[in-house]
Amino acid sequence: MSEQPSASLTSNPPRAVLFDAYGTLLDVYSVAELIEELFPGKGQAMSVLWRDKQIEYTRLVTTCNHGAHYRPFSEITRAALTFTIKKLAFDPEETWAEGEFLLESEPVIEMLLAQYQHLDAFPENMAVLQELKARGIPTGILSNGDADMLQDAVRFAGLGPCLDHVISVDVVRKFKTHPDAYALGEQTLALPAKEILFVSSNGWDALGATWHGYQTLWVNRYHLPFEELGTPPTRVGHDLRAVLDFFPT
Repeated sequence: MSEQPSASLTSNPPRAVLFDAYGTLLDVYSVAELIEELFPGKGQAMSVLWRDKQIEYTRLVTTCNHGAHYRPFSEITRAALTFTIKKLAFDPEETWAEGEFLLESEPVIEMLLAQYQHLDAFPENMAVLQELKARGIPTGILSNGDADMLQDAVRFAGLGPCLDHVISVDVVRKFKTHPDAYALGEQTLALPAKEILFVSSNGWDALGATWHGYQTLWVNRYHLPFEELGTPPTRVGHDLRAVLDFFPT
């Protein structure tokens, strides 16, 4: 369950909860199994680099030139995967013309992108979402993912019936941690941030949401240190069940 609060809880419990999708509800590293089949011995390293480069690219296109280089998350994900394959899957001494690379790699890229629509959900998710629904708590996803990506992933994971909203930042063409992205949660729920719980397993995302004014839960699944920028989340837990501590029966 949850650890002791990392910061003081507000006097009132939140009235709704928003979840990050990738890494929080959906295991982005579950693609490692297929990567390992395609590139033996490289599944873990490639899944980690793919994710890290994906996040790096969202920040680049949001902050550079006032968002002039924005691309939807599906394109960001493809670009990050292509970089990962070029860096880790091929002999660094071998040079490829772009056309040759695409001819060699496109089937694999398409296979892995399809797998990204079928990410595993963490095992406790369904029970937690069902309990929130039973308690009458509005729920939603607020994610960097494209609307179509999110709908497909949520449908595959079977989480759709337990979610009231699936919110994509694509409508504002800015990725988290931009304040316009976080503001979509307030606009959709018609509540101020201080009355909404934002849940993420990504430390940077939990920090950005805290700065925006949300009550926050950092789901620290991998027992990592929190970001060293001086603002802790409201609470820290090690799996999604810690969400229920915010909503007493």
